[in-house]
Amino acid sequence: MAGAAVFVLLASSVFFFALPAFQVLSQAFAQYQKRYVARSVRDLSAMFLFVEPRQVVRLNLAAMLVLALAGAWVGGPPCAALAAVAGFFAPAAAIAAYRRRRVRRFDAQLTEALQQMANALRAGQTLQQAIDHAGRDAQRPLSEEFGLLVKEVKLGVPVDEALAAMANRVRSEDLELVATSAGIARQLGGNLAEMFDAIGATIRERFRLEGKIAALTSQGKLQGMIVASLPLLVGLFLDGYRPDLVAPMFQTAYGYVLVAAVVVLQAAGFVTIRRIVAVDI
Repeated sequence: MAGAAVFVLLASSVFFFALPAFQVLSQAFAQYQKRYVARSVRDLSAMFLFVEPRQVVRLNLAAMLVLALAGAWVGGPPCAALAAVAGFFAPAAAIAAYRRRRVRRFDAQLTEALQQMANALRAGQTLQQAIDHAGRDAQRPLSEEFGLLVKEVKLGVPVDEALAAMANRVRSEDLELVATSAGIARQLGGNLAEMFDAIGATIRERFRLEGKIAALTSQGKLQGMIVASLPLLVGLFLDGYRPDLVAPMFQTAYGYVLVAAVVVLQAAGFVTIRRIVAVDI
């Protein structure tokens, strides 16, 4: 009887503690789906990559599992926990990196497209026809964005609103400049061909300056990478050459604190160097 009473009390305690924990986890998962999954699906759709929310969740779980297993194989449970956290943010980081790469490709194609649009306007075509002509001759991603703009205009959306929607979708500063300038010129009766030529020249000059700055700051970026990777390389070398010197770092709480401090300081130094050598135009 006493054993049964103890069992009932334990079961009741577990139930009453599990219920609020389950509610907290449910709310956290709902926030995860609302913020992370919805944002990821929206960003992918803006890049013409249509993925279901369930696939994003599976991708995130797969990344966490793979990195956690790799971390456990390399450094045990603590490293597995850190790798799992990195795996949680890995898909979002990959989507952001792909989006930045896509914007750079779009900006590189935009200068030639502006020149084609200016020539088409001088030949007597309308702005919609000029955009359609430039989009058909371009490659992805510019052809996708210009093609969608032309379809929206054919469905009755004003050209100014379609340009503004494309600028919000692509998130390119150069395209925002083109959309704003085109809207002002159409309202005030400006020369669109000359405006596109001027914007194209400005973008090309900015690309030239960015290339020059990248060449001048490449040494600082390389130094930051070397400084950030040097402790890891030294640690791997010592682990293979003198394991007795490295093993105590992962056997006591003090050793874990030192490793965490090294990681934090190295990350702070790397970020500081990147900010120093990052020059915005």
